[in-house]
Amino acid sequence: AKVTGSKSSRGQLSSEVAAAAAAMKVKVHELRTKTKADLTKQLDELKSELATLRVAKVTGGAASKLSKIKLVRKSIARVLTVMNQAKKDQLRIFYKDKDLVPLDLRKKQTRAIRRALTKKEAGMKTLKQQKKDKHFPQRRYAVKA
Repeated sequence: AKVTGSKSSRGQLSSEVAAAAAAMKVKVHELRTKTKADLTKQLDELKSELATLRVAKVTGGAASKLSKIKLVRKSIARVLTVMNQAKKDQLRIFYKDKDLVPLDLRKKQTRAIRRALTKKEAGMKTLKQQKKDKHFPQRRYAVKA
């Protein structure tokens, strides 16, 4: 777009940047519907675009290209985040019924809660206590009405 006059140049530049941002911004809900191959392809496209934008920055490119660098970087981050979340979801499904689960898939909670006894462990009785309960049961008294 050609800029004419000094007053309108600033407004026109910002509208160009806004138009580029609207066209370029990646929506996460759209990414979640895509397959891994599509995400990888989009990631490669974004990375190559970032490389060209960085070249433009060094050679003294337009302001619209310089402001687009941030958008592309954020879009790359969104794609990578969606890919990593999908991978982690698959791992959670894989390890669901296994005895041993990787540390990053376990519940975080607090250290004290993780160390605490389970309900089953807390309810267990020692052998000595079991014998006491068996041989000396709680006495029952008949109450006169």
